Amino acid sequence: MPPEHSLRSSVALLLSRQAPLLTLLSFLLAWEFGCRLGAVPEYLLPAPSVILAAFTDVEAVRWLGHLWSTLRVALLGFLISIAVSLPLAVGMVRSRYLSRTLYPALVVIQSTPIVAVAPLIIVILGTGDAPRILITCLISFFPIVVAATTGMMSTPPELIELSRSLKARPSREIWQIRLPYAVPHLFSGFKVAITLSIIGAVVAEFVAAEQGLGYFVQFSTSYFKIPQAFAGLFFLSAVSLVLFKLVQFVQKRLFPWSLSEPKQH
Repeated sequence: MPPEHSLRSSVALLLSRQAPLLTLLSFLLAWEFGCRLGAVPEYLLPAPSVILAAFTDVEAVRWLGHLWSTLRVALLGFLISIAVSLPLAVGMVRSRYLSRTLYPALVVIQSTPIVAVAPLIIVILGTGDAPRILITCLISFFPIVVAATTGMMSTPPELIELSRSLKARPSREIWQIRLPYAVPHLFSGFKVAITLSIIGAVVAEFVAAEQGLGYFVQFSTSYFKIPQAFAGLFFLSAVSLVLFKLVQFVQKRLFPWSLSEPKQH
């Protein structure tokens, strides 16, 4: 292979791998120059450099306090939603009657705007962590239920018939046949739910909280500290992205067989 062709292939491979980062950098540069050349006021749209300065102006201890408050609620809500969703999915797979009765109720719960329900939950449960965790669960559990149910129902029928012909117990059918086939679907639901859990925690902090990244954004906006509010928003996005990647990492390390194999050319 000629050196020029090898160099072009290496550059093309590097660009394809770094495409998301390059796209983000291009967007930030366009944003920066657009704000400076257009003389956009900071109270309307601050430039990325101004947002970065506002981020560094806030003490690290304050950031850590807000981060811990949001993460605590989001992760607890996410874990509880898993603990609730998996038994519901197993029940709907095992019982057609339960599926017909539960699924519409779950759809109704998911279709109800959580922003409208959140104040009622705060009034009923108070202003501690419990209502915020419940709000997070209500937002994040539905994708897990759907993914788990879909995955378990996609098990090849011949395997189910074989297990029943061997008189396998229903619990073994679930744990050893249906759930392994549902793992790729489950992690798809987990990836959606982990980002929704951050949204749920932020919605709860908008309604009633004295700490957290959502509270920080709302507080900064109310005092017209727009660069600081954007800094909190970017921090929230970064946290959500890290949690998404963490779920991907867990799947890759513990369930590598559930990942789709790249096509060979």
